[in-house]
Amino acid sequence: MNIDIISFLINLTCILLLPSLKFSIAVDTLDLSQSFTNGMTLVSQGEKFVLGFFSPMNSNKSYLGIWYKNIPVQTVVWVANGVKPINDSSSGILTLNDTGNLVLKQRDEVVWYTTSQQGSLNPVAQLLDSGNLVIRGEKETNPEVYLWQSFDYPSDTILPGMKLGWNLRTHTERRMTSWKSPDDPSPGDLYWGSLLYNYPEQYLMQGTKKYVRVGPWNGLHFSGVPDQKPNNVYAYNFVSNKDEIYYTYSMLNDSVISRMELNQTDSIYYRYVWSEDQQIWNVMKSLPKDRCDYYRKCGVYGICTITGSLLCECLSGFSPRSPAAWNSSDWSQGCVRNKPLNCTNKLNDGFVKVKGLKIPDCSHTWVDQTIGLNECRLKCLNNCSCTAYTNSNITGEGSGCVMWFGDLIDIREFENDGQDLYIRMDASELGKEGHDGLKKNLISILASIIIASGMLFFGYRLYILRHRITEDSENIELEGGRGSEDEDDLDLPLLTYSTLVTATDNFSIKNKIGEGGFGPVYKGRLASRQEIAVKRLSSDSGQGINELKNEVKLIAKLQHRNLVKLLGCCIEEEHRMLVYEYMPNNSLNWLIFDDTKSKLLDWPKRFNIICGIARGLLYLHQDSRLRIIHRDLKPSNILLDDKLNPKISDFGIARIFGLDQTHGNTSRVVGTYGYMAPEYAADGLFSVKSDVFSFGILMLEIICGKRSRGFYVENESPNLVTHAWSLWKEGRALELIDKNIKDACVESEALRCIHVSLLCVQQFPEDRPGMPSVILMLGSDGEFAKPKEPGYYVNKYSFAETSKSGQSEKTITNQMTITLLEAR
Repeated sequence: MNIDIISFLINLTCILLLPSLKFSIAVDTLDLSQSFTNGMTLVSQGEKFVLGFFSPMNSNKSYLGIWYKNIPVQTVVWVANGVKPINDSSSGILTLNDTGNLVLKQRDEVVWYTTSQQGSLNPVAQLLDSGNLVIRGEKETNPEVYLWQSFDYPSDTILPGMKLGWNLRTHTERRMTSWKSPDDPSPGDLYWGSLLYNYPEQYLMQGTKKYVRVGPWNGLHFSGVPDQKPNNVYAYNFVSNKDEIYYTYSMLNDSVISRMELNQTDSIYYRYVWSEDQQIWNVMKSLPKDRCDYYRKCGVYGICTITGSLLCECLSGFSPRSPAAWNSSDWSQGCVRNKPLNCTNKLNDGFVKVKGLKIPDCSHTWVDQTIGLNECRLKCLNNCSCTAYTNSNITGEGSGCVMWFGDLIDIREFENDGQDLYIRMDASELGKEGHDGLKKNLISILASIIIASGMLFFGYRLYILRHRITEDSENIELEGGRGSEDEDDLDLPLLTYSTLVTATDNFSIKNKIGEGGFGPVYKGRLASRQEIAVKRLSSDSGQGINELKNEVKLIAKLQHRNLVKLLGCCIEEEHRMLVYEYMPNNSLNWLIFDDTKSKLLDWPKRFNIICGIARGLLYLHQDSRLRIIHRDLKPSNILLDDKLNPKISDFGIARIFGLDQTHGNTSRVVGTYGYMAPEYAADGLFSVKSDVFSFGILMLEIICGKRSRGFYVENESPNLVTHAWSLWKEGRALELIDKNIKDACVESEALRCIHVSLLCVQQFPEDRPGMPSVILMLGSDGEFAKPKEPGYYVNKYSFAETSKSGQSEKTITNQMTITLLEAR
């Protein structure tokens, strides 16, 4: 009897304890019915990784993270809530909701959540043996349709199978970012990211500054890491297609454990391999590995040689810009040509071949993967702005063409590896090899003429068509530098008028999708089934041809996921048209201010639109070949694709700056009232900060769902900025959020956006942040500066008096764009 009682008690104890034991064994999955709290863990099926709560050394804060299970020194490889820790280690609770999203709360406050836009009837969260935490349908095993995965959101570590780069379908970047310190997993300012130039590059960045340039992928390795060769530890791969651009690696032996990590304390990237015998992480590689790895160490046209008698030397044919500074080991000013290039004799120029290099910074490059080195040489020779060229892929005998425009920056020489670079030089600077190359130039040109002679008439007609849009490009002032007709040689397809008549059903009224000061816009479909938007110059638009020229010259050179893509143009007789990619969701203006349509834009979509516009502006201001001021940023110029991703459009009144120019002025103000910065509207002064002001207005409109101007009708405020400033000062900023999204809005994120928008619309340009800072603030929960009084701020009492005097009609919403173009 006693034995039966003991047996009964044992069984009863097991039954009672079973729920609490559920997470202490190798359970790898969390479903809708379960809650996950401190002390519980998920263990991957092969017992390689653990998901749980941890506290870093010397910290009393708690984080949800993933670490290796069988490595005695806890090595955390991923952190969920690095930005917002749990202050009480016992109060964190993780759940999976029925929308297929993980939510981490501290008591009733959300500290972290996933953002899956898809749904599933029975979602589960699972920790895989790769270290990837995924959310998937209960019966779904295809990685391509995971609802969400931690591998898309790296922390300071990259594991085998993770991708480092861009998902071009979702317009998101996978980058690894350092912890602030070993005790603080919040994001530091050191990160490994990809910059999507025409020849994309990998960088280690410190904040917005380039720290180490890893370089572009040349078919074998990154240009700045020639020792990245096949080894017996791991295999690596680089993928670049229309959907993705990324680097990844895999282990050749599953028993070997390796990881990549960014260390903020050392400002170094490490590749570690675990030593089972020594029970330590051994460093296999690191960056920077020497002084030549630091970005721009030797300035423009300087070459860094770690094995040389001097660290920095000028390229052959160049001399130090400041000999005194150079001799005192200050190489920052770089070098200048002994003999400047002369565009009038461009065909007399030649090229000097320099071997074994890390090729220059690729910010201002042009790439054609379909041609070889000889044709690349000829294209570069015929373009005055081209300063160097080489193969874009060095596999085998080499293929593809990459050309540089402007100064050559961040070059280093390797002792045994590296690439060849062909640098443009004046004929007087060429030796025998260069003069032999000059003969080749003339022969190549002659051969091209002979080959093309059969199409001479067609070529001449094509030239005439192109000339109508480029005839004055050489004399156009680019606000800080001369324009070059050669830069317009980058091909833009010319479409016939008959093609566009067919595509738009003879410009049928049913295909008309919009109209502005430029003229009507029509939807069309080419014979290839591609949908297009045709922007047609009105015949009575006296200034339209100048706008068209300006827009073609600008946008044809701009390639970014958040800028509208120009597909071609038509210039036949009186017909002048631009052809763009078609945006099925029209403009932001069409959606955001309509009470019914705006319900389609929930908070995640609005936040994505804000961040996308910010990325597009950053490209225009900093990462494109020239600094571009848009000058007419407003909702109707933000187009939305089929996934509601934003595209900045309408560059008809944009202005180009040189990269070293920060501001300009004009006697004729152009743009749209209500979005102009005060210094621009009043005095014609414009800069990147005037675009920042417009962006701030746009942010407020997206958050509130209300137009900025004419707002006083229901709120007794002259505009939305005034209203927002008043509520902010009174601690009532949440009242600004559009009622259509208020219940489902992430309040902390919305408040952060309101804060940033008020910083952007401050009265004085120097008080406004630049776009790099804006992007950092949008993605950070840190402390920001307090905004000052915004531009156009009007006290509501003084406004009331103005209204009574009968002047209120002057502030009624005006969406008309002013198109008076100043002389250039």
